[in-house]
Amino acid sequence: MSDPFAATDYDLVRKVLVQFLRTEVRRTGLERGILGLSGGLDSSLVAFLAVEALGPERVTGVAMPYRTSSPESLEHARLVAAETGIELLEIAITPMVDAYFADRPDADSLRRGNKMARERMSILYDLSAARRALVLGTSNKSELYLGYGTAFGDLASAVNPIGDLYKSEVRRLARLLGVPEAIVAKPPSADLWAGQSDEADLGFAYEEVDALLRLMLDERLGEADLAAAGWDPAFVRRVEEMIRRSQFKRRLPVIAKLSRRTADQDFRYPRDWGT
Repeated sequence: MSDPFAATDYDLVRKVLVQFLRTEVRRTGLERGILGLSGGLDSSLVAFLAVEALGPERVTGVAMPYRTSSPESLEHARLVAAETGIELLEIAITPMVDAYFADRPDADSLRRGNKMARERMSILYDLSAARRALVLGTSNKSELYLGYGTAFGDLASAVNPIGDLYKSEVRRLARLLGVPEAIVAKPPSADLWAGQSDEADLGFAYEEVDALLRLMLDERLGEADLAAAGWDPAFVRRVEEMIRRSQFKRRLPVIAKLSRRTADQDFRYPRDWGT
């Protein structure tokens, strides 16, 4: 199978995303960006893009390890900060997470992982207010469509520069921007617990599912055409179901309509309509 992402003009993508970040941050009246810097590929790429858009003095990265987090993750967050020149804050979330679960010992890894993700976002939004900085999102297109993220946790942000890039494209763009190869090449992990792997959780590799998602979503090929192209119908149906079941994560909360103008259905002005 040929590489469906090889023909992308990544230098053009870089320019578009840098201008996007600069414009979207400044039109809010702010000058700074803040992001959770996990040491993973996605947040590292966003940090590099933000530095080009805003300057290193206007970008803050926040590393928020839990006691089971890999030491390598923090090392890589520090590496990105050193390479880009941004400020890095290190705030351990162990005390607050463990305090909540102290009398909930039956909580499984999913609940604990969700709590960690939301605790981190709570910290980011508090710091965003303190530093007058916009929270930058780090969820890629693959994660958004598959629902592989925590609502109001890692999926939350004020502006997301990489949400229209599949994971496979994120990796290629990261190499163009000079993200350290140790970060680009390592297996993807949300680092929610020891040994956690994104692709093991999903049950397939990003390179495989990204090629399918591009055909399903960008090219709008149906099941028959995908089967004719050699895709396993069971795999196609599984991915389709993941997309359908996670749609609620991609939309604002649904509001029961009672009046002629309802916020989520009728009040659809652009973000900057009042300026």
